[in-house]
Parts: sequence; C-alpha cells; structure tokens
Amino acid sequence: MKKAKTGDRVPKTVDEYLAGVPEPARSTLQMIRATIRSAAPAEATEAISYRMPAFKYKGLLMWYAAFADHCSLFPGSSVMVAFKNELKGYSVSKGTIRFPVDKPLPAALVKKLVKARIAENEGKKRR
Repeated sequence: MKKAKTGDRVPKTVDEYLAGVPEPARSTLQMIRATIRSAAPAEATEAISYRMPAFKYKGLLMWYAAFADHCSLFPGSSVMVAFKNELKGYSVSKGTIRFPVDKPLPAALVKKLVKARIAENEGKKRR
C-alpha cells in the first residue's frame, strides 16, 4: 500500500497535506473532510497525525488519507464492527475502509461513523 506523493517533507497542516494530493483524490478527500466537519462538534479540531489528516474530539476521532490507488478512512476497529453490514461492498480491514480515489464514501455513512466515534470518545473515562 503506497501513499500518494505529498512530497518528501511531512505536512504540518491538513491544507498542506491536501495541496500535495493529486486529483481526483484531493477532491474526494475534501468531500470526506467536509462531511466529517459537518457531523463533528464545533470544538473538534484538525491535525496531522501519523502523517495523515485527522479530526480530534475528546481524543482522536478518525483519520483519512490518499494512497497511490485508493483513499482510506480510518474510523477505528470498534466502529467498523458496529457498522459491518453497512460496510459490505467496501474493501475493509480491522480499522480501515478503502474506496476509489474518484468516489468518496456516501456522506450519510461517514456521518454515522463520526457520530459513533463521538459517542465512543465521550464515553471514555478521562484520567
């Protein structure tokens, strides 16, 4: 699984990351980003984590990224289990959903995944 070329330096912001992603993957990830943003609380922040764009809210919410031949959303393994029936037809592994560079995941599905992660993060005990 080869990551899309984003230059040799590590992007410091999500905008910098996306600027280095070729089309059509850039537009696809911008749609994913907007969908996550619309479903996440206003206090959610964006960051680069593991060299990928991520949303944080009471902990990490989820990551997304472009690779040479696909894009991925990383909502976490527990959410993947909860939505396994809705994820049929997608290439999935333990905590990853892969989809074509020119075909974003349906917004309704992404919003459900975000809401599930928010509930999960809000339920965690803070130490």
